[in-house]
Amino acid sequence: MTRVFADTGYWIALLTPRDGLHKEAHRLYATLTGTEIVTSEWVLIELLNGFAPQGPHLRCVVSDAVAALRTNPKVVVEPQIREAFDEALQLYCDRPDKDWSMTDCSSFLITRRYGTDSALTYDKHFEQAGYKALLR
Repeated sequence: MTRVFADTGYWIALLTPRDGLHKEAHRLYATLTGTEIVTSEWVLIELLNGFAPQGPHLRCVVSDAVAALRTNPKVVVEPQIREAFDEALQLYCDRPDKDWSMTDCSSFLITRRYGTDSALTYDKHFEQAGYKALLR
């Protein structure tokens, strides 16, 4: 099965019609027939945090979206577990030359573990780590 990693920016673009990548995110989504989308609890936390100051209505909208993602058979949500945190922290420490966040480091490790070389993201950090950023 083909797999692709979905980063926070992708989910934001899908949920936000005013986002400059909204149309491209929807176009990509339409091409993902037969593709398993891998994301993580780290990414979903970033998504929820991004909408936190947007008011009660949007907080509920994004909460519902996250709940739907977590039960979508096409989407795998990797849990944040201690071992994964430790591995991401090690990568974070090993790459002081990069401004990768802990979520980035975790995402790179998950992407590698699932054997995919591309991500639904605009984030240049994925390219720095050797992955294809499909929203670029």
